[in-house]
Amino acid sequence: MQKLSVVIITHNEEENILRCLSSVKEIADEIVVVDSFSTDRTAEICRSQGCNVVSHAFEGYGQQKQFAVDQARNNWILSVDADEVVTEDLKLEIRKLLEKDSVSFSGYRIPFSLFYMGRILKHSGTGNEFHLRLFDRTKGRFTVVKVHEGIEVNGPLGTLKGRIIHYSYRDLSHHLQKIDTYTTQAAEGYASRGKSFSKIWVVFKFPVSFFVFYIIRLGILDGYPGFLWSFFAAFYGSLKVAKTIEMQKQK
Repeated sequence: MQKLSVVIITHNEEENILRCLSSVKEIADEIVVVDSFSTDRTAEICRSQGCNVVSHAFEGYGQQKQFAVDQARNNWILSVDADEVVTEDLKLEIRKLLEKDSVSFSGYRIPFSLFYMGRILKHSGTGNEFHLRLFDRTKGRFTVVKVHEGIEVNGPLGTLKGRIIHYSYRDLSHHLQKIDTYTTQAAEGYASRGKSFSKIWVVFKFPVSFFVFYIIRLGILDGYPGFLWSFFAAFYGSLKVAKTIEMQKQK
């Protein structure tokens, strides 16, 4: 039987963290929370739930999550974000998987669903997302990037059926705040690598992306939430390019 460490990074997540912890405590042999000096009750809530809480300055999502993995006692790692929930089906699937004497794969991709504006989106480019979140840390680690980090493993990957539900945005204002933060971080990454864009791409990026999310990826079938998600997803892409151009001019 394999033991499981659940790792979570946090910063001011008191509104989300208890929901997340409640969803993983049944399958976790330990829960490691790396907190970047929250000013709310996040760390207090985590300690009250028996988590191993470590304070560490935020250096980037990939770096922070890998630091959390390094604090874990067990080789099998489930990485979840504070605004995510592991479903009952996924918990059962992970429990059965790790009860075996040996595990066939080095890591497992997990399907995701986005809870947005009071409902789970089934289309809009979010209905068929899979992310590698369960892995053997002796065979893999997080990529070191500021945003849109991933996990790279040596060995074969499996795919699970149970889902993680992502409660990413409290409201539209929160969505806009996240877009502003993530596009800045993404643009900084592009600029540091010397990647350049034409200004004309800013103009065409939005309508092309919106058409992809709303029509090709069937965001239209998700109603009003699907329209807004497609709109903001397209805006994100254009703003990221525009910020990269702006940063290159400032050099």
